[in-house]
Amino acid sequence: MTVLYPVAANAELALAAPLGRAAREREAKACAKEAVLFTTDPVGPAFASREAALAAYGTRVETPVVEDRYCTLTEQMLPERGRPAPGPVKPTYEDGRRWPKPAEVQPRTAWRLMVSYWRVASAERPLEAPQARKARRSREALGPETLQAIARQPLRPVEPQQPLDIGLFETRLPEAPHIVVPDE
Repeated sequence: MTVLYPVAANAELALAAPLGRAAREREAKACAKEAVLFTTDPVGPAFASREAALAAYGTRVETPVVEDRYCTLTEQMLPERGRPAPGPVKPTYEDGRRWPKPAEVQPRTAWRLMVSYWRVASAERPLEAPQARKARRSREALGPETLQAIARQPLRPVEPQQPLDIGLFETRLPEAPHIVVPDE
């Protein structure tokens, strides 16, 4: 069984009134009758605790049916005024521990519902932050809102991963590269 993701113009419509459901891109294209992109976006309000988020979205997150598992709860750090975001921590390797003890004051966090869906390509998209790799190489000054948007977005590959031509325990014959044989 596979997950059937909703096909919609945005995440709210994916939850409320999707155009249809599809597991693969070609099925989603047929349903939307135009190009689609697979994306994951936050929906709804932020909750202070996981229990509060589960009380609101429990039926969508903890569903026993495999086809309906397109929603997840994630914890996000809330920006605080006058306090910089915590930076990377260097390993200490002291007293048999690799990492130092966490800071006394933990950053405030909130729980959000994340919806994975097939977004219709022609639909209006919220603020699209550039990929961190491209923004770093462009050497232009970025505002705090853009940096926060970059930090919140999921990692995206530079190009789609190509399928493997051969299996892990297979090899091509040197004298006939078009023939694949098992490797022992």
